[in-house]
Amino acid sequence: MKMFLGGLLLFLGVHSIALFNRDWRDAMADRLGAVPWKILYSVASLVGFLLLLQGYGMTRAAPTVLYAPPPALHAVALVLMLPVFPLLFAVYLPGRLKARARHPMLLATKLWATAHLLVNGNLADVILFTSLLMWAVALRIALKRRGTQVVVIGEHAARNDSIAIIFGLLAYGAFIAGLHAYLIGVAVL
Repeated sequence: MKMFLGGLLLFLGVHSIALFNRDWRDAMADRLGAVPWKILYSVASLVGFLLLLQGYGMTRAAPTVLYAPPPALHAVALVLMLPVFPLLFAVYLPGRLKARARHPMLLATKLWATAHLLVNGNLADVILFTSLLMWAVALRIALKRRGTQVVVIGEHAARNDSIAIIFGLLAYGAFIAGLHAYLIGVAVL
């Protein structure tokens, strides 16, 4: 559990620097240079993520069950997950979908975490998904307070939205069909 919690704190801590102290982050990037700062940021994020994955895997060997979700919540989780992958693709494909969501990565994270909280009742699951949900909510509030983000829709908006939706739904289907079981070790259905 210590490795899991340490990895989670490192991963979320690195991703929260701008949330809690943007001036410090900008000063460090100026002092170190843009490329060294990005390398340091990336390495710290990767180390946190790997510790989180390894520690999370270790907690699954002897899980502490907090609650047993009712089977009906699996259907709700499947519906909540439906827009997650299109939103993730929309992050990189500017269009109406991205403009409407404003922060599609954060919205996808909130939906993903909520869906997983509905169907996972082990202590490590609750810690992981609640932490990521709280982080995404806090970051969205902080970004909203900073001012409105202008998303340029551009001439390829309809094409980009179509690509995001089609590839997002294909990824969703792949995860249901077995990719989740292959990567995570748990079948969706």
